[in-house]
Amino acid sequence: MNTKIFPALLAGILLASCNSTKNTKNDLATSLPITTSINLTGINNDKAPVTIDPGRFTVETVTYRLPKVIQGTYSVSDFGKYVDDFKAIDYQGNDLQVNKIDTNTWSISNAKQLDKITYLVNDTYDIEVNGGIGKDTPFSPSGTNIEANNYVLNLHGFIGYFDSLKNNQYKLDVTASADFVRTSALQNVGSKTSEDGKNITTSYFATRYFDITDNPMMYGNLDVEEFEVGDIKIVLSVYSPNKVHSAKSLKETVFKMMQAQKTYLGDINATPRYDIYLYLSEGKDDSPKGFGALEHHTSTVVVLPESMDKEALAESMIDVVSHEFFHIVTPLSVHSEDVHYFDYNNPTFSKHLWMYEGVTEYFATLFQIDQGLVEEAEFYNKVMSKIERSKQLNDAMSFTIMSENVLKAPYKDQYVNVYQKGALIGMCIDIIIREESKGLRGILSLMKELSNKYGKNKPFEDDKLIDEIVAMTYPSIRAFFDAHVIGDIPINYGEFFEKVGLEVGEAQVEANYILMDGVPIVSADPQKGTIFFTDMALKNSFWAEQGVQANDVIKSIGGEALTMQNANQVLQNVFMWKPGKDIEVKLDRSGEEIVIKTTTTQGYTTGKAIVEKANVTDAQKVLREAWLKG
Repeated sequence: MNTKIFPALLAGILLASCNSTKNTKNDLATSLPITTSINLTGINNDKAPVTIDPGRFTVETVTYRLPKVIQGTYSVSDFGKYVDDFKAIDYQGNDLQVNKIDTNTWSISNAKQLDKITYLVNDTYDIEVNGGIGKDTPFSPSGTNIEANNYVLNLHGFIGYFDSLKNNQYKLDVTASADFVRTSALQNVGSKTSEDGKNITTSYFATRYFDITDNPMMYGNLDVEEFEVGDIKIVLSVYSPNKVHSAKSLKETVFKMMQAQKTYLGDINATPRYDIYLYLSEGKDDSPKGFGALEHHTSTVVVLPESMDKEALAESMIDVVSHEFFHIVTPLSVHSEDVHYFDYNNPTFSKHLWMYEGVTEYFATLFQIDQGLVEEAEFYNKVMSKIERSKQLNDAMSFTIMSENVLKAPYKDQYVNVYQKGALIGMCIDIIIREESKGLRGILSLMKELSNKYGKNKPFEDDKLIDEIVAMTYPSIRAFFDAHVIGDIPINYGEFFEKVGLEVGEAQVEANYILMDGVPIVSADPQKGTIFFTDMALKNSFWAEQGVQANDVIKSIGGEALTMQNANQVLQNVFMWKPGKDIEVKLDRSGEEIVIKTTTTQGYTTGKAIVEKANVTDAQKVLREAWLKG
């Protein structure tokens, strides 16, 4: 599972100014599955009742936990803090002694008499702080939702585990209204309708606790579309509270994108089914605000604004979901022991986020030019944007050290660079391999070779991966890793562009309506609670043509007042504007109201761009073609 925050920097800037039945230790006298249940018909005060029946224990004390950290989020979630009224009950119906060890851990005494555990789970969406970005609440796509019409069941938020029994099988019963649409990739082993016909209990089976955390569900008033991409079944589930968007309206976009991805990947085929769960946020105070996606091995949970128009939503789905789908390469097929044997409460982290997130993001960018979904200029613009954004972070930090210490300061604040410099590391490795092999190999072929060597059931040793890659490729790869991945020397991207007949120069480039070079053209005054244009807005031809001035306070956009509380939501929508959109923006200029009512046109600015060199050689052109078109 991996996250991709989309786009994280707006929030950051404003707030500052990603089958075993083995019974270890013989804790159980039986190898029957741990039986669990979630009752969505028994919601009380926005809390769902959960019951855990572990079978009979043969030890005096057992420990039960909910995850502190889940794979791929690279931040503390503390799902235990959303649990209330935790009880351990014996076979006579009496309460057993329970000691709460920490936020996520309960110790149960006299465990030989333990019959079941019960507790209530509060959801995270309606109490999010900072959009679930940071330590306050889980990142929205990893969170949970409990509301009348929709339930986002990231099961790691409901179901926990006993320390020594994570490899035990699980049986999960979910009871919900018979009217609800329900979708899950977990194995469905049966269902039962209540006598009055109002409710249905669906039973699922998981081979071990990992499969509980790795298979989210969505229940409620949603719509679902299923289709085939090659031999992979795609299940698209969409919840749009105001029915602005639907699975049907997004189906063609997702199909075209995933068909292109499958063609690009070729014979990599790690899953027979892939689920996409899309939750569209209304933008209310109790709505999720952490937009992006959380990757699971064969599915992804996506949270995006419902207010986006069809074109903007389609573009976001291509950028976000394509990244998540490429995770079937890594970490599904290629991953370390830290991932394979993940400890949810005391995790260790791999050194190779440059691969898990960086190479995945690179694939999500490169496949679009490889498969003809974008033109070369747009691809180059995306690469240039990643260069500029990476340089706003610590460009002189060892990527392997950062990855291994990603929960700790100062490294945790650099995590977002896995989507910028991490992708650029993938690009440089790709160009090196293309050059050394005369265009015959690239980073995709390297990942296929690693996938064939390992696969989803065999982890690699973390400290040996780079040596293995060098042995499979060329000595020049060793030099690159030593200097720029293990080492902390910033990459001179010009050296790599030179190999393919390109260079970085000054040019007129398209400007986004709220970000330029990855930096917002607005800032905030927390004391006054206002948000205003900076002088960077004057370098954007669109806003300059509207007469915007530095320090103009933005009072409203599209009739919605802009506040510190809703700024991330509203400005996310501005980020997605396209030419041809009718807009109305009201400004306060030293007490005078200024109204901008117009139709958006493409804005431009002068900036750095990747362009073709004046005297490009035939060899450089051939290598560029191999790089961009495989």
